[in-house]
Amino acid sequence: MNATAAPVAPAWSPDLEERYAPLVEQLERLIPCMEVPLHLPWIDAINTLKKERGALIMAHNYQSPEIFYGVADITGDSLALAQQAATCDSDIVVMCGVHFMAESVKVLAPDKTVLIPDMEAGCSLAASITAEDVLALRAKHPGIPVVSYVNTSAAVKAVSDSCCTSANAVQVTEAVAREFGVDKVIFLPDRYLGSWVAQQTDVELVLWQGACEVHEKFTAMEARHARERFKAKIVAHPECPPEVLAEADFVGSTSAMGRWLDKEKPERVAMITECSMADNLRNDFPQVEFIKPCNLCPYMKKITLPKIHAVLSDLSNEVVVPEEDIAGARKALDRMLAVGRRDRV
Repeated sequence: MNATAAPVAPAWSPDLEERYAPLVEQLERLIPCMEVPLHLPWIDAINTLKKERGALIMAHNYQSPEIFYGVADITGDSLALAQQAATCDSDIVVMCGVHFMAESVKVLAPDKTVLIPDMEAGCSLAASITAEDVLALRAKHPGIPVVSYVNTSAAVKAVSDSCCTSANAVQVTEAVAREFGVDKVIFLPDRYLGSWVAQQTDVELVLWQGACEVHEKFTAMEARHARERFKAKIVAHPECPPEVLAEADFVGSTSAMGRWLDKEKPERVAMITECSMADNLRNDFPQVEFIKPCNLCPYMKKITLPKIHAVLSDLSNEVVVPEEDIAGARKALDRMLAVGRRDRV
């Protein structure tokens, strides 16, 4: 059951700012400084409670800085979090992200207690397709393997041949085509990511008409305005519409964006993705001016410090995946992770 009681803020301690001095300095660069004293009691209480529980906190790149830097033990994009989930040794994992991410942790680590701070932290893209839709596609295209973006439910993953992230979508698509001896793959559910992948490979893709409500709102006009008005480089996530990607200097996953910034070191950059991505990258690239034609993900922002504290306190909001979905979803996730291991050899 989702926690609904109004949270009671932990007591303020005069020594908090001294004990958390490096974090205070860091957060004051990333969020309005007046917010930092409000967050510190929650951060301290969460860090104390997670040690008592022996819990591990994972946070996606789209989480706000007070979560990303304040309480998370592991941070990253969907691929990095999936890889860590497969090997983490904590009995309790709190996923600061959206529901499909928590499901993936449960699939890869079914013996662990997986909690999510808000059960309503869903995903418009994941909601765009069901397992029944995938089975219908399979019937329409017999013998063609299915690659599902990780932004899908465990039930969808369970009837897919492999998963992928935006970081490895091209590699996984080509690996699956080779493994199955075909030149066509069903790729779902994001039509924009699928269109981008199709441009990078000779594998023919059958696409689904899903989209991320955050990224599909961006326009080419916004990208051009950032370039012309602010002389900014344009970095875009491949879930954006093709006309936006056509304006970009670089297209890539959230982790790839960071690597590009480290290599290119632009004076100004416009991040065409979720707002908190730019907030968190500003910590690593203080010399870069971030222009933000950004959109907030309403689902990611359902995760807050009080909600994290609540689930750690009473071990509520446990994510459960039906046993019949775990085996198939695990196989699809393992096939994705195996591609990554082969690429690193």
